Amino acid sequence: MLVEKYKNLSLDSSVYAYEIGMDYIDVQFYDGSIYSYSYRSAGSFNVEQMKCYAQAGNGLGSFIQRKVRKSYEFRKN
Repeated sequence: MLVEKYKNLSLDSSVYAYEIGMDYIDVQFYDGSIYSYSYRSAGSFNVEQMKCYAQAGNGLGSFIQRKVRKSYEFRKN
């Protein structure tokens, strides 16, 4: 279980929770899978965008689908 529950303001996101680190973001989906996106795997700009979407509670799932879907560093679970 990750630290911050995603607000899901659009009410249709597959993102359940997230955890932000200095150079990464871990994203947990409703199916329980956790993906870690880092500066190294997805690029610093994309990770910083993901952090903003996560904190806003809107747009994170869509951004992942459009921009970084397979650019995760590793999958947990």
